[in-house]
Amino acid sequence: MKKVNIPEIRIYIWYILLLSLVLFLYNWRIGIIAIIIWACFIYYDYRVRERYKEEWATHLETLTENIDWATKNAVISIPMPLVVLEADGSITWYNPRFSEIMENKKMFDKNITEYVPELKLNNILSDTTTNSKLIQHNTRWYNVLWVPVEIDALAKESRAIVLLYWDDITDEIELKKKYEEEQMVIISMQVDNYDEVMANTEDTRKPAVLAEIDGKVGKWASSLKASWRKYDRDKFIIVTENKYLQKVEEKKFDILDMIREIDEGNQIPVTLSIGVGAGGDSPGQCNSYAKSAIDLALGRGGDQAVIKRGDKLLFYGGKTRAVEKRSKVKSRVISNALKQLMHQASEVFIMGHEVPDLDSIGAALGIYRCARHIGKEAYIIQGRNSISVTHLMEKLLEQDEYRDIFIKAPQAFEHMDRRSLLVIVDTHRPSFTEAPELIKATDKVVVIDHHRRSAESVENPVLSYLEPYASSTSELVTEIVQYFDEQVELADIEADALLAGITMDTKNFTFKTGVRTFEAASYLRRRGANPTSIRQFLQDDMDAYIARAQTVRSAEFIEKGIVISQCPADVQNAPLIAAQAADALLTIRGINTSFVLARRSDHILISGRSLGEVNVQLVLEKLGGGGHLTIAGAQLEGISMEEAKSRLEEAIYEYLREGEK
Repeated sequence: MKKVNIPEIRIYIWYILLLSLVLFLYNWRIGIIAIIIWACFIYYDYRVRERYKEEWATHLETLTENIDWATKNAVISIPMPLVVLEADGSITWYNPRFSEIMENKKMFDKNITEYVPELKLNNILSDTTTNSKLIQHNTRWYNVLWVPVEIDALAKESRAIVLLYWDDITDEIELKKKYEEEQMVIISMQVDNYDEVMANTEDTRKPAVLAEIDGKVGKWASSLKASWRKYDRDKFIIVTENKYLQKVEEKKFDILDMIREIDEGNQIPVTLSIGVGAGGDSPGQCNSYAKSAIDLALGRGGDQAVIKRGDKLLFYGGKTRAVEKRSKVKSRVISNALKQLMHQASEVFIMGHEVPDLDSIGAALGIYRCARHIGKEAYIIQGRNSISVTHLMEKLLEQDEYRDIFIKAPQAFEHMDRRSLLVIVDTHRPSFTEAPELIKATDKVVVIDHHRRSAESVENPVLSYLEPYASSTSELVTEIVQYFDEQVELADIEADALLAGITMDTKNFTFKTGVRTFEAASYLRRRGANPTSIRQFLQDDMDAYIARAQTVRSAEFIEKGIVISQCPADVQNAPLIAAQAADALLTIRGINTSFVLARRSDHILISGRSLGEVNVQLVLEKLGGGGHLTIAGAQLEGISMEEAKSRLEEAIYEYLREGEK
């Protein structure tokens, strides 16, 4: 399409020239006249083309002027605040709307940072990931967009300016805030130790204790403008809004302390577990979150609150010891359920955590004996052993029965099917198991563990027995064996292994030792456990003893009662030495908490121990670890020992600051 209609006459001019030449050959007079006419046509064509070129240039100039005028008029009259800045941030021009939001101040040649400190031009222009910034000015919110422009300042010189457009999104922000504040929150509450409290309270004082619990919960719920109901003797449900939950978080769930302070004749302190479901797409989803959260709180020992927002978990409290449950009803139920699952299974596989210790091996042998008692084939999945189980494994492999039951993960994967039963002992975290991929190879997974529940856990096990009050998994398995069948006959070495597991995790019956711990030990002793054999299992060699002594010697105080130490770089079996050194440090007067770091290949392992004043589980959870109030561990990858120590110190100080609030 032609923009200007210029006549196409060049072809005819050449025809006239050709005709003129032919005429010249026949009659030179007529030919000269024809050539003159041809020349006139040439001149006319030239003049026409020049005139149209002038008209086209004028048209373009007019069009450019019109566009420039329209652009300038649009910039000046745009309803959005606009300001033009030089490269150094000085203001060269702004429209009336920008003047209004700046309260009509005279801003020419002033730097934008004098009025909006957040708008440092060098910083925002260097950020290539975005061209906008959210800014609050006075009471309004703006999404500030910037556009760099190159312009001609002089004939042969250009300069850069920046246009800032201010999009007022206050209404959108306030609507979003209102939506977030009014989101439904469901809170599930349960008294952890209701039966124990009632059993140890005089009958005449029981109504007063119950009334005090109900009164404090009701008063707390009223402060949240909540709807609440007690739907069981020890359970409550509360419905409120997210804005009130934020206030509760600021106070660190002070209801936990309020309930614990109840003193109405109860000999045992009352503790509460709280599960909060927030951020769900529907009331049903919030309720599901609340159920998951309270299960997690109970699994971690109670006396704490857990908030679940989608995949995000927040923990509050949990600084007291788990209360031992005297009743063995749950053990009996779990034992009977496990027996039924074993009967239905094609075969039984037992798996502990990576690099198993005596507690893991002892518990696995107890489950193995239960499976063999009802005639089921059973195998223990085991990879690399720690030095702590070396002597026990040597004794086991001397006997024909045990030579073929310890298999590697690939062998287990070949034999497992959907009907196989997988029993996980001494851990509930898939990443800590010997072979996480085996969990998805069967539909039937059982979890037996004594560690406080962490955010990571086996999904949808058919049976879960997590009791953080227990001293060890070996203690839990010993009770399962007792109720599994009266005719179950433990081999002497199996009884030794179970008792060794209890002995190791209780540090010779000094940590987390309750009545049921001694009852389990008594049962195992009657079944043939030999204290002398157990002592041999726990013996160290001279190199390990020296390495542990060096680790203890290098300990440094970072706070009163809290020390950090490091294993020697060249020590063999550093994880075990670290754990032993952490235990040994607690025997020194003036030390109530110890952390020992050790290197294993490209990992830094941390062993934490406490006498109870510091919850080492909460400290090491900040580094991705877990465990118990008095015993915990963590693993850091791809960092130096110095960096690991620095991160540990930060976690400790953060924990201490939280305790002061």
